[in-house]
Amino acid sequence: MQFQFTDWWTSPFMLMFLAVFTGLVLGKIKFGRFKFGASGTLFSGLIIGYFVYDYALGLTEGHLAYQQAQEMLASRVVPQGFFTLFLILFVSAVGLLASEDIVVVVKKYGAKFILLGLIITLTGLLTAYGMTFVIAEADRYEMGGVYTGAMTSSPGLGAAIEAATDHAERRVENFSALSLAEREKILVKINNEDLSPEETESLSQEQQQQYIAYSDGGVGLGYAVAYPFGVMAVILAVNFLPVLFKIDVRGEKKSFHQEMEEARRNNGNGKEIDPVNFDIMAFGLVALLGYTLGAVQLNLGPLGYVGLGSTGSVLIVSLLLGSLGRLGPLTFRMHSRVLGMIREFSLAFFLAVIGLRYGHDVGTALLGRGPILAVSSVVVAFISILVGYLAGRKIFKLNWVLLSGGICGGMTSTPGLGATIDALDDDSAAAGYGAVYPFALLTMVLFTIILYLLPM
Repeated sequence: MQFQFTDWWTSPFMLMFLAVFTGLVLGKIKFGRFKFGASGTLFSGLIIGYFVYDYALGLTEGHLAYQQAQEMLASRVVPQGFFTLFLILFVSAVGLLASEDIVVVVKKYGAKFILLGLIITLTGLLTAYGMTFVIAEADRYEMGGVYTGAMTSSPGLGAAIEAATDHAERRVENFSALSLAEREKILVKINNEDLSPEETESLSQEQQQQYIAYSDGGVGLGYAVAYPFGVMAVILAVNFLPVLFKIDVRGEKKSFHQEMEEARRNNGNGKEIDPVNFDIMAFGLVALLGYTLGAVQLNLGPLGYVGLGSTGSVLIVSLLLGSLGRLGPLTFRMHSRVLGMIREFSLAFFLAVIGLRYGHDVGTALLGRGPILAVSSVVVAFISILVGYLAGRKIFKLNWVLLSGGICGGMTSTPGLGATIDALDDDSAAAGYGAVYPFALLTMVLFTIILYLLPM
């Protein structure tokens, strides 16, 4: 009998199963009126991810499992493909579950959702920009990564890296036109602080490339540290805002569904479509079309190429096809019990994968500039969420069911949507998420570019 501990301990399958099992156990523990639910898999994943990554780093060349450990480190513990798979399954199920009311919701609240997405992303931008003045020696590139990470926006990260590269190239090419203080900052960043900024009028090609690489790395570092904290901020907010502001969640759900029932009657949406138990062809088509749409990027001029990504595209396709109900022999109205099981299964694994992939980043955030970036991301996330809540509740008078999903959409946070649905025990929040997300994504990319044009 043989048992290779390292093979077992570094297997992505074992790590995912372990994180899901322990996370769901944690999720059942009540802390007063609060429990983590499926979000517990995120936190267990963070802990396991930190220790397994640290263990793999400690293996030296010559160890039997050295090569396997290096492959695990290269894939960030769990390959990206698992993240994408569980994300698509989760969003497809959620979109189909919430699709019946999406047309009514958009007709009734469309303009409010556009403004909500604008308000949340703009608040995040202003907060991140403000942090550059509050924090000593704040780095504009790292703060760009913090902004996109705190708002959990992968498309925003792409825009941030591109904008940071352009910004860095302009600075090094026009080095002589910069102030002495700006020159000194650049020299320090490329480890040439022994050079005099007064006497250095230009940088060599190698020095320019060093600074450009530094700018990209700064964005990546800020995003890697901020992303898990942004996810946790949204999860905690959607659970504690009802407690903080004394929201009657049960009453809000009842009021929302009564309102939707009346709106459906007034809209006269045609004959009812009987749901089927499960149509795997229809579900597969949703995922296929959604993933294909996510691969399409539009050229928006100064904004560059922008796409919805897997999250937005799969959600939009599932909401649209689900609202149709039937297309030829395919039925997109399926029993909520089956779709609910797919949603719960994929959410648990999706959050666990996030935790496993970012666990070491969170752990090492306690060292170096990590605490500064972590605190910055929490501040950016919580202020954006709070302003979004106050605008949605006090100005737009939105029901908490829709507003909670709308806040997650404004934060472009799919994990937050999962936590919201789990906390509400109601999939209707996805309608608010789907209505806000596309506009929030667009403004997020725009504001990411603007951030590097502002004086710092």
